[in-house]
Amino acid sequence: MHTTSDDPRGASPAIGTIPAWTVGDLTVHRIDEIPLPPDTGQWLLPDATPEVVRGQDWLRPDFADPAGRLLIDSHTFAFTVGGLKVLVDTGIGNGKDRANPAWHDLDTDYLDRLTAAGYPPADVDLVILTHLHTDHVGWNTRADGNGAWVPTFPNARYLTSRTEREFWAGREMDEPRRRMFRDSVDPVAEAGLLDLVDVPAGGAEVAPGLRLLPTPGHTPGHLAVELSGEGGAALVTGDCVHHPVQFAHPAIGSCVDIDPARSRATRRSLLESLAGTGTLVLGTHFPPPTAGRVVAHGDAYRLESVPGTPRTTR
Repeated sequence: MHTTSDDPRGASPAIGTIPAWTVGDLTVHRIDEIPLPPDTGQWLLPDATPEVVRGQDWLRPDFADPAGRLLIDSHTFAFTVGGLKVLVDTGIGNGKDRANPAWHDLDTDYLDRLTAAGYPPADVDLVILTHLHTDHVGWNTRADGNGAWVPTFPNARYLTSRTEREFWAGREMDEPRRRMFRDSVDPVAEAGLLDLVDVPAGGAEVAPGLRLLPTPGHTPGHLAVELSGEGGAALVTGDCVHHPVQFAHPAIGSCVDIDPARSRATRRSLLESLAGTGTLVLGTHFPPPTAGRVVAHGDAYRLESVPGTPRTTR
């Protein structure tokens, strides 16, 4: 696995211990890809200065280091609901030509982890893309050995918001982003596997117990994913919340938000709707313990951590 030499956390856990959470009668697995370099948080959330971070004691040691640097991960989530094997987002991917050195030409064991959790690529039924950013679509495809990129999940439907797809189709893009679409999005569309979903304000149910919720701002068609089982509910954030520091400071946005004001409004509204409900929040970039429940804290919120249970895989 390629990681940065100054990463204080080292490599991901052993494949034999995939973290998982019970949500009613459902089980959600975290499929690790890589911890991101220590300077990622400062670049991504520039207003989350060390002083701001150190002002929230509950962020340490899990979500920030003693110096006040945010810890950020790349991982995805897999679960079975309504008889469907579902993957939410596909990470950075292996062997991709990327401008960001932390994402360039990775060689991780992500697919081995996914398979060990019980989700071999050929068995995945549904891939949900919260948005079309480079670190969320990379494993959409893999190299076929002949210089072509082919869908990693050949029997799956890949879902994303119609608003999201149409936004990028009509936008002037630089070469790195065009390259990403050529190697990770276009092959899926050309294979007839990309489904565009209209997501109204109240959300769209795509399977029993599985809803897509509009959370625009980071991108125009950004989605969060809500799942519910008998006796429990969970929500996968995508990038409407990048890091738990934003629970305490919802106004802190990402340097790559397309619409910063809308992103802030979406985040405030989402956190308000989740506070005190017991819904398990699973952060797409939250480092371990990755998940928790939103509780009131001062004039904002904090994440009450719920660590996953290491599951021995087959």
